[in-house]
Amino acid sequence: MELFESTKPIYLQIMDLIKKEIATGKLPPGSQMTSVRELAMQYQVNPNTVQRALSELEREGLVKSDRTVGRFINDQGDMVMMLRKQMIDEVIGDFVKKAVELNIEEKAICSLIERYLSREERKDD
Repeated sequence: MELFESTKPIYLQIMDLIKKEIATGKLPPGSQMTSVRELAMQYQVNPNTVQRALSELEREGLVKSDRTVGRFINDQGDMVMMLRKQMIDEVIGDFVKKAVELNIEEKAICSLIERYLSREERKDD
């Protein structure tokens, strides 16, 4: 199975993967990132692709660079909270849009979510 889809530039997909790791705490604020070379090997892409993704993350303020030591996740907690909120809003927005396109009423959407979450809780037990 391929890690990347062909409909979106790979550097953007790498950015999304790293953002997800930041938002979920896998890459906590202030932590040092893996080197470009190691990430390129991990994702099986050209180091220039990884460099572009990291440069964009740096431009967005999620990553900061120390030329002598490497790159670090921004240690301002509000940046991570904003990223997390943005990602949640995007997921919920996509879901609601698709549900509305299927003519599902608001009460039914809430009921479906509750039923789904209830099933997931039973799986975890």
